[in-house]
Amino acid sequence: VPGSYGLIMTLKAPLRLRSARFRDLSLCPGLYLYCGSAKGPGGMRRRLERHFKRDKPLHWHVDQVSIAACEIAGFAVPDASECALFSKAAALPQARVPVPGFGSSDCRLCPAHMVLLHC
Repeated sequence: VPGSYGLIMTLKAPLRLRSARFRDLSLCPGLYLYCGSAKGPGGMRRRLERHFKRDKPLHWHVDQVSIAACEIAGFAVPDASECALFSKAAALPQARVPVPGFGSSDCRLCPAHMVLLHC
């Protein structure tokens, strides 16, 4: 089924991001929510299964966070947009965008697709 999903991830230690776009940026320990979409073959199930794997090629920005997370959980929302999920998450008290542009390189509307919920 196509739609959007959320990944809830806990980092126990700082994570230095390794990509050309986010060079020299780090994520602090805390609870993060990443909002993604899955519209291709396999839909949300296949995308979430991939994110839960520890041994995988690093394809998306969030892959760095998911392999470093000590805890990871996910949820699926059929027929929803990742931008709508992000908007709701960003409106939560204490939520903030830790890295502008993270996970939203193909989006012109959102400042990012990941929020820090608690540190």
